[in-house]
Amino acid sequence: MSYRVVLEVKDVRGFCPIYKKGDRIVLKGFYIDAKNSKDICIHMFSSLLTLLSAFSHGSSAIELGIGSSEDIGYLQCPDPGPPYTKGGTVIFELRRERSK
Repeated sequence: MSYRVVLEVKDVRGFCPIYKKGDRIVLKGFYIDAKNSKDICIHMFSSLLTLLSAFSHGSSAIELGIGSSEDIGYLQCPDPGPPYTKGGTVIFELRRERSK
């Protein structure tokens, strides 16, 4: 089964130089749809990749412990923000749909 997953920024706690609320990253199967996606932050992507890969290949958000419904989950980047860093935490909503 192949899935399309849309990661949408739901909240930015602190300051993020890349993402703002509403920004999206689109995965189609095993690749990023660059034409329809915001730039990729390597810090965010490296921390989300393990769960994102499982989610995009069929594991439910409930099974992964990242949501309360099968096809919607939530993950965040690892930057704790002030007073520890100058950055901020970005919360992503992951919405999964079956590819056609």
